Amino acid sequence: MVETFSDVFLFEAERHAAWGAAQLEALMGFVPEGEWSADLVTCRYQQGGIELRVGVLGTYDMNEQSWMWGWANPGLRGTEAVALAGAVERYGRAHGIPELTAEVVDLSGFEDPRRAAETLAFTGMGVAEAPGYIGAPAGPATQVYFLPDDPQVPRPVLDPVALPRTLLAGAGLIGRSPRHVVEGYFDHHGVPYRSEPTRLLAELPHGAGAAEVSFDALGRIAGVELKLRPGA
Repeated sequence: MVETFSDVFLFEAERHAAWGAAQLEALMGFVPEGEWSADLVTCRYQQGGIELRVGVLGTYDMNEQSWMWGWANPGLRGTEAVALAGAVERYGRAHGIPELTAEVVDLSGFEDPRRAAETLAFTGMGVAEAPGYIGAPAGPATQVYFLPDDPQVPRPVLDPVALPRTLLAGAGLIGRSPRHVVEGYFDHHGVPYRSEPTRLLAELPHGAGAAEVSFDALGRIAGVELKLRPGA
């Protein structure tokens, strides 16, 4: 019985930790609370007066404590509703990540199976470069996860002032490799950087300056120093 995720999966998850957390916060601020409905034929999701184009990422069965990817769902396989989920599976095969290529992932051995399901959803969102994910009850013991595929959803830009908080918060989500978190964040925002043994130097967008992220002997983020250009 599997009790944890593979290292290759966790490192992939960490690549998306910082930007993904910020993106989820933006999505939650955009979609109002309210009753929801979804039409999987047209890929439309409605909630609180907002209508979005979405795809099905996967479902979590609370009784079986298992996760099924959308691309593996017999009723959805090959449809437009699982196109984004299919991209996650192809990425998993290309990069040798078993959790992204198994049709069903048994989570019953995890200390917190529900949190493990959220980690799968979060990583799938990151791999698909989606602007967040939406989890909704689809029955008494089933949670369905949607990926927005709609330009309406705001995408946070890199904010130099908030950068230290963003990176430290992302590094605390999984806690395996903060360097993966930092590199993934800058990769996501298309920021050039140079990685050195004890630090990472990045050029901030639009000529705003530079950021230096230092790491201690245990690989943790020791500091984030900003060198901003006046008037940038």
